[in-house]
Amino acid sequence: MKASVLRDVEKGLQVEEIRTPRPRAGEVLVKVRACGMCHSDLHVIHGKIAFPLPAVLGHEVSGEIVEIGPGNEHSTLKVGDMVAGAFLMPCGKCPACAEGRDDLCGPFFDLNRLKGQLYDGQTRLFGLDGEEIAQYSMGALAEYCVIPTTSVAPLPDSVDPIAGAIIGCAVLTAYGAVRRGADVHHGESVAVVATGGVGSNIIQISRAFGAKHVIAIDVTDEKLEAARHLGATHTINSAVEDVREAVFAITGGRGVDVAFEALGRPETWDSALAALKDGGRMIPIGLGAGVQSASVEINRTVRRSQSIIGSYGARTRHDLPAVVELAAANIVNYKEIVSAHYSLDNVGEGYDLLAEGKIRGRAVVDMTL
Repeated sequence: MKASVLRDVEKGLQVEEIRTPRPRAGEVLVKVRACGMCHSDLHVIHGKIAFPLPAVLGHEVSGEIVEIGPGNEHSTLKVGDMVAGAFLMPCGKCPACAEGRDDLCGPFFDLNRLKGQLYDGQTRLFGLDGEEIAQYSMGALAEYCVIPTTSVAPLPDSVDPIAGAIIGCAVLTAYGAVRRGADVHHGESVAVVATGGVGSNIIQISRAFGAKHVIAIDVTDEKLEAARHLGATHTINSAVEDVREAVFAITGGRGVDVAFEALGRPETWDSALAALKDGGRMIPIGLGAGVQSASVEINRTVRRSQSIIGSYGARTRHDLPAVVELAAANIVNYKEIVSAHYSLDNVGEGYDLLAEGKIRGRAVVDMTL
């Protein structure tokens, strides 16, 4: 099969012929229809997040099941199903998974995120000569990928199979932040700092959960206009406006109940904390490029009883079917968020534009191109 392989951060992604993978116990083989392009991949491409090389990236995917591995006798999945695959692939057996905390799955972090392997301690990807190739999540920047059945959900016919690729990360991560991290209540006020693929979905899901104010904060008017179209009640261009002053003016001098930070940079952390009211919750979601730190004013956090609650993905086995339902019901306008399509051969161009901040919402690798 063709795959976009990262061998050298100086050379970037290169399309190669590698072996088509095969599913093992508790896994399925998916013929990729589309793969979303995320900042997390970008950090690995640029060498800012350590990961074994060579590797195939791509961690939010849609496609058709073409083979089912052994050990799936109790699964309702079948060959021919169109599915979404989630980036956070719980093993289903560790103590965290037993508690329902798929987002804290130990083998996912220890084996997949550190070693590029699945849960038998081996990758499913190999070069034509047998060379081992690490996989970032399922490694979906390829024509086929293997996914544990714990992290796939069927897509109904009403869900677009190309744009639906972003359900497994951009939508799932947003849902986890709103539902699990913040537990947004009806009537609360929300700020969303950085309105890319994840931030755009936080806006929509916050509105669906009944947020009164949803304030989008970004640095370009084009992105802010798109955010307003998706349901933001107010917008702030932080390149030209003071975030704290603008947010407090909108909220009657109180600040927001919840501030989401969706990019992983110190300056966006500062904006999220500046927007927060006394007793508010700041939910950081974006991954930083390597080891980064953000400052927190200690006395203000303590005296004003503010909380910082990290949110990584969601609880895949429960939440992935839920976000598929949101997409199918058009509560989340996932199709509007996908603003660009690239072929597998041109994926490097898309990631370059993403690095330059020139992708609105989310781009996808479209295997039909």
